[in-house]
Amino acid sequence: MQAVNGGDPHRREVVRFAALCRAGTLVLQALFNLLIPDHAADAFRPPRLSEPGLCDRLVEGLLGGLSRWDAEHFLFIAEHGYVYEHNCAFFPLFPLSLRATAGTVLRPLEGFLCFRSRLLLSAALLNAIFSVLASWVLYELGCVVLQCRRQAFLSAILFCITPANVFMAAAYSESMFALLAFAAMWQLEKGRLWTSTLLFSLTSGVRSNGMINAGFLIYAQTKHFASQLQRGTGVALLLTLGQLPTLAVSVALRCAFILLPFALFQFYAYFWFCSGNVGSEHVVPKPLLQLAVEMGYRLAFLDGKKPSWCSWNYPVVYVYIQDTYWNVGFLRYYEAKQIPNFLLAAPAVLLGSWAAWCYVSSNPWHCLTLGLARRETGNVMAESSAKPTVGFCSPGVFVYVVHSTALLLFGTFCMHIQVLTRFLGSSSPVLYWFLAHLLHTHEPLLQNRDPSTTCAAPHLDEPSLGSPFPAWNRNENPVLRLLKNWRQSTVLTQWILGYTLSYWLLGLALHCNFFPWT
Repeated sequence: MQAVNGGDPHRREVVRFAALCRAGTLVLQALFNLLIPDHAADAFRPPRLSEPGLCDRLVEGLLGGLSRWDAEHFLFIAEHGYVYEHNCAFFPLFPLSLRATAGTVLRPLEGFLCFRSRLLLSAALLNAIFSVLASWVLYELGCVVLQCRRQAFLSAILFCITPANVFMAAAYSESMFALLAFAAMWQLEKGRLWTSTLLFSLTSGVRSNGMINAGFLIYAQTKHFASQLQRGTGVALLLTLGQLPTLAVSVALRCAFILLPFALFQFYAYFWFCSGNVGSEHVVPKPLLQLAVEMGYRLAFLDGKKPSWCSWNYPVVYVYIQDTYWNVGFLRYYEAKQIPNFLLAAPAVLLGSWAAWCYVSSNPWHCLTLGLARRETGNVMAESSAKPTVGFCSPGVFVYVVHSTALLLFGTFCMHIQVLTRFLGSSSPVLYWFLAHLLHTHEPLLQNRDPSTTCAAPHLDEPSLGSPFPAWNRNENPVLRLLKNWRQSTVLTQWILGYTLSYWLLGLALHCNFFPWT
C-alpha cells in the first residue's frame, strides 16, 4: 500500500476518495435495507443450513443488501460448491477467494459467525479492497495511455462514483474483474508481457468476457511487429520477417494461457455433471435437494440422466446455461416488456456510442489503418488535421475504444440489456476516460487551471482572463469542486454528475432490496 499512497498527490486523493465512497456505500446500503422492505422477487434464494445466531443476524442486518440477486449464487458456490447446473454460469475465482478469506483471515470469528456470514463479510471486505485498488490502477493506466495526469485523475475519481457502484460493493465479481483487467492493461502498456498475460488469464477465471482481453496482447504484438517492418530496410527487413513464425507461436501460447481458466472450468463442469461416478459419491444436504425438486434445478448426475449438452461435440456448459436458463442470444431480449430495462441502459449505450464516434471522427486515418501505419510527412490525409497527442483522442486509446465498442455491440444485441452498465463499467476504462474528456473539454470550472500542470491543447489550459471562478488547485478533487459549484457548471456537467450519482444511489436503494436494477 505504500506504493499506492506515496508520491503523487493525485494518487493519494484517488485512494482516499475511493475508500470514502466504499465506506459510504456500505453505510447507505445498510440504511436502505433497513428502511425499505424487500421486494418478493423471483430470484435464487437457497435455504440456510444452520440456525443463525445473534452475530449472524447482526451481519445480515448490516451487510444483507450485498447478498441480493446474483450475489446469492456466488455466496452459495463459495459455501457448497457447484451443486446446481445453473451455478456454472458463475466463474470460480471470486467464490474461491471468498472461501479462502472466510477460512483463513476470518477463521478466528468461527465461534461467533456461521460460515455463510463469514463469506458475506469476506465479500464486503474484498470488494472494498478490490475497488479501491482498481481506482488506483485506473489512474496509473490513464497516466500512461492518456499522457495527461489531469484527465487520468478525473477519470479515476469518476470511477469511484461509477453508475455500477452497487455491483462493485455487493458480492459480485465486478470489482475483482475491474482490478485484474485494468492492472493487466497497465502492465501491458509498461511492456511487461508475461505479467500482463497472467493477469489477463485470471480475468477469464472471473468472468467469461475476460477471454476477449486476449485481443490486447494480439494487437500489442502486431503493432510492435508492424512498427519494426516499417522501420526496417534491406537485411533488417528480412530479419524482421524471419521473426514472424516465432512471434506467431508466442502470441498463440499467450492467448492459450489466457483462455486456459475458461477451458479448465468447462472441463470441470463436464466431469461434474456428465461423469457417472460423481453422483454416488457427492452427498447433497436434504434442504438443497428439496429446493432442486421445488424449483426444477438440475443436480450433478443424481437423476441418472446426462444433460443434453454433455453429448455436444464441444460440451461448453456456459453456452448451454446462457441459452437455456437465461434466454441469452441475438435480439432475444427485444420485447416490449423489456422497454424499462432498455431505458435504464440507455445512458451507457449513448455514452459508449458517443465515445466511439468522437474517437473515429477525430482519428479517421488512424482508425482506417488500425493504428498500424506510420504517419508520413507528405501524407495529405494524415496531415489534414493535427492529431492530438494526449487525452482521449490520442492514438494510444484506439485499442481500448475498439474493445469497448465490441462489448457495447455484443451487450446491446446479445445480452440482457440491463447488465450493460456494469458490463461496460467494470470491463473497460473508456467510459471513465470519455466522461473525463467531456468534463475536461467543456467545463469552464475545470479549464481555469494552473498552466504549469497543463496537458491538453493550449487554448484549454490557459487561464481565462476575467473568469469569475477561482483557480483550480491541481490536487483538488474535481468532482467535489463541481458539486460545490453545481449552479455555475454547464448542463453537460450536471447531466454527467446527475447520471453517475443518481445511479450510484438508486442502485443501492433498489438492488439491495431485491428490486430490478441495471
